[in-house]
Amino acid sequence: MYQIMCSQFQASLNLKGTGSTVTGISSRNFKSVPLLIAPYQEQYRIADKIEELFSDLDAGVAALERAKVNLKRYRAAVLKAAVEGKLTEQWRAENPDVEPASELLKQILTERRQRWEAEQLAKYEEKGKQPPAGWEKKYQEPAEPDVAGLPELPEGWCWATVDQMIQRSEYGTSVKCSYDADGFPVLRIPNIAQGEIDLSDVKFATKSLDIDKETRLNVGDLLMCRTNGSIRLIGKTAVIRSEFDVPHAFASYLLRFRFLIENSLALWIHLYCSSIDGRRFIEGNAASSAGQHNISLSLMNSMSLPLPPIAEISEINRAIENVFSQIEEAEKDCEKSLLRASRLRQSILKRAFEGKLVPQDPNDEPASVLLERIKAERVAADAAANGKRTKQRVQTK
Repeated sequence: MYQIMCSQFQASLNLKGTGSTVTGISSRNFKSVPLLIAPYQEQYRIADKIEELFSDLDAGVAALERAKVNLKRYRAAVLKAAVEGKLTEQWRAENPDVEPASELLKQILTERRQRWEAEQLAKYEEKGKQPPAGWEKKYQEPAEPDVAGLPELPEGWCWATVDQMIQRSEYGTSVKCSYDADGFPVLRIPNIAQGEIDLSDVKFATKSLDIDKETRLNVGDLLMCRTNGSIRLIGKTAVIRSEFDVPHAFASYLLRFRFLIENSLALWIHLYCSSIDGRRFIEGNAASSAGQHNISLSLMNSMSLPLPPIAEISEINRAIENVFSQIEEAEKDCEKSLLRASRLRQSILKRAFEGKLVPQDPNDEPASVLLERIKAERVAADAAANGKRTKQRVQTK
């Protein structure tokens, strides 16, 4: 059994494999793969030593796997503490005079309305028209949070909706994309990785896209996966943290949110959507059909979430980045150790079948004698089986 697990044996086995789509091996080819045979008593010593060493390895691997699980739980616990304000309790005590989030929200709402009014006046001016009386009343106030049943927030925090904090939000383009097209780059779900944009797998639009400064992806934009076969992937987010060399668009199964305060609010929404509370809202309100899970733009705009003061958001982001960098290093160390354990397992097997794992005893019966005895036993067994079949045929006549 242990020799079959050895990488050298597996390599010999692969050479015997056949098939183009799915490689397989016949019993005949399997039987033709050469085996190394040790003396009978040495086989027992080798097996006992392998089991002893593998037992220690298995214990170490189990501990590493538990560590990985605990690191994942720790990450979730840190996120939960961040969005509940527990991560920055001491910071608030040391900074009692920070402007409350309610004032921040008022400023955002004021700027939101001013932007809308400026855009409307620009449209009238472009058409050479004077705005009609009462045109300001057409402004739609963003939905306010329904605070009924929501928990009490830390001092200086307030509840808000995503809609109250955004400058704009929209679905992406449905234009077809390919790797060899010459249109603008279009970001897709694979480009969203752990809150960052991953440009290692980018497709391009097959048709021209009308992208200007407002519609292109800008620093501070938040992208969110809105549809996927796995409910754990919907609501996955990434923040655009640096300018692209060329304008980038985004696909229709992503949502884009642009905030009135760049970066800080985008990073805060990213943290909240990654937390237990955010995931509970997203997964609890997702629509499911034909094996696909979906969230809509209107649903996410209506999501209520706690809003800390802007200075505290910066402190939370700093603390999170510090803790998460430590977690990532620990996770990398776990993966390296697991890889070393796998290599050590193969090293043990290699030494075992090179005759170097246990001491050899000159008094052991040679393996050649063992093989001769096995051959003799097989010949005797075959002869007995043939005799039995012959006797059965005679009796049936």
